[in-house]
Amino acid sequence: MNYIYLAGPITGITFDESIGWREQVSVKLNSPNVKCFSPLRGKDYLKSQGKLHSGTYDGTMTGAKGIMGRDFFDCTRSTVVIFNLEKTEKVSIGTVMELAWCYQKQIPTIVIMEEKGNLHDHVMVREAITYRVTTLDEAVDVAKILLGEK
Repeated sequence: MNYIYLAGPITGITFDESIGWREQVSVKLNSPNVKCFSPLRGKDYLKSQGKLHSGTYDGTMTGAKGIMGRDFFDCTRSTVVIFNLEKTEKVSIGTVMELAWCYQKQIPTIVIMEEKGNLHDHVMVREAITYRVTTLDEAVDVAKILLGEK
């Protein structure tokens, strides 16, 4: 089984906005050999929160230890991690940490980011990226090639 973690900013957007692209990727990568993980799985109770903040919420998986523990577990057990940094309005510290975990573990990363002007476009971020693409469809294609699904 190949695991794909779907990383990307959550702060400042709604639950539905955050899971939208993740659901699209999960559908496009649907295969008996692929399982996609979202950092929002099991957190449906956040739907009513409006725009999500960078702090913690009540709940085992939305407290500080729950967020850090599961995101680290999911990132570091994944075969590949897809990061969606497209059109971000604020730097996502958590997402940058996830990229660093992948770099340290040498887990291939596919990062969706504009060619110019993205707030995450920093020398260390660029060096930590394995594959940089500009669209969701390109990210899915690269993931399929890496996993032998294409």
